[in-house]
Amino acid sequence: MSSFYVYLISSLPVMHFGTKPPFSFERFLELCKEFIPEKDNRILEGLPEAAGYSPEVLTHPLVKQWVAMDTALRNELVKVRSSRRHTDAAKYLRSDGYLDSSLALAALAAQRNPSPLEAERILDQERWRLLDELAARNFFNLEYLIAYAYKLKILARWEKIQAADKNTLLENTLSNI
Repeated sequence: MSSFYVYLISSLPVMHFGTKPPFSFERFLELCKEFIPEKDNRILEGLPEAAGYSPEVLTHPLVKQWVAMDTALRNELVKVRSSRRHTDAAKYLRSDGYLDSSLALAALAAQRNPSPLEAERILDQERWRLLDELAARNFFNLEYLIAYAYKLKILARWEKIQAADKNTLLENTLSNI
């Protein structure tokens, strides 16, 4: 398959945090399959979720960088939560090698927010910013598509959250207490 990154990427809709995803992740993979090489499709299909990755699936440098960024954000959450509970954070931290002072601010803002939903929104907005940072250095290539794919996953997650029947969830939670 020839690679038509320029055509594919220029035809993708622009996404903004907090909006409805333009299509499903599966549809995104179908679109990519028509225009990019098979080996690049396999990378997109196997994108690891940052929370549960194993080091052997991190085959692409941008995926490694994204996981390092997300791990650094999670580490900052661990530090904030540990300081609040007066426990040692060191045993919960993962090595990441990524430093960004704005991650500490986002983690602190999320922890201080009384609404768990709004705290998650703050964290995902920070993830979105990190993905923008990664995509800004890449145009019309696989790296851009990887950042786009992760953004699409974030929007799909929020669409699922918005579509959830909150009353049923509340009743189920209260009945399990």
